[in-house]
Amino acid sequence: MTAASAELAARMVDLLPSGATKSAFAQSVVAVPLADWVTAARLARDELGCTLFDWLGAEDAGRPGAVGERHTVLLHVVSPASRDGLLLRTEVGVGEELPSVAAVWAGAAWHEREAAEMFGLALVGPEPAHLLLSETFAGHPLRKDFVLASRVVRPWPGALEPGESTAAPSRRRLAPPGVPDPSWGPRREEEQS
Repeated sequence: MTAASAELAARMVDLLPSGATKSAFAQSVVAVPLADWVTAARLARDELGCTLFDWLGAEDAGRPGAVGERHTVLLHVVSPASRDGLLLRTEVGVGEELPSVAAVWAGAAWHEREAAEMFGLALVGPEPAHLLLSETFAGHPLRKDFVLASRVVRPWPGALEPGESTAAPSRRRLAPPGVPDPSWGPRREEEQS
């Protein structure tokens, strides 16, 4: 992390007291409440000089034992003058809507649409139409609770145990890679209560 990047993060927290800064992977990260997401983006552009939009992405941040309950949205912007970046981070919970920063950086619209489509985020923005998947596609492929249907549908031949004959009348069936055993894995929050 450069001193200029740390300074950008510190200035953001001064401008937006609800934000909190930390350092991760040699990058300053400013955690912003969802309600201040667009305000933080505008401050980064107008007050800090981060006029270059780099990328916006999301991750399924479900806690261990819960799947798909929260999502983290990350926004990386760069100040062309210092060539240092600022990473803004917010969390979107179930039933919450992500406000669009496309009015601040027009290029963010495509990134937001991809995140909304792949993770199932509720996006409040100019064009919530599908970007990559068809309108009839069910599910959100980058969520932890999404099962690869094509692997479930196809029969999997299984494997022979060492010592079994190749002429065995039946072979043990195995689940293909990417298809978890239903009895294994993290439980949803409602199952834990």
